[in-house]
Amino acid sequence: MVRKDVVVQLKSGLDTRPVAMLVQVASKYASETFLETSSKRVNAKSIMGMMTLGLIPGEEVTIVANGGDEEQALGEIEAYLTSV
Repeated sequence: MVRKDVVVQLKSGLDTRPVAMLVQVASKYASETFLETSSKRVNAKSIMGMMTLGLIPGEEVTIVANGGDEEQALGEIEAYLTSV
């Protein structure tokens, strides 16, 4: 299992379209992937779960991945969340 804290840098935060894109990124990997805030942990492959986070630019989130391709999954999710 790998974990990494990142700061969301998407200009619009995680609104509907960015959430859908993030779910697509996470779904490419077999590993379990989650995003955690101080109060929630949600499956990064779940649109409904991701929408409940309501992340905004500048907010810190922890990416958690567990499985055979966990490093790749974590890296691509991090790249997406930190793209400007």
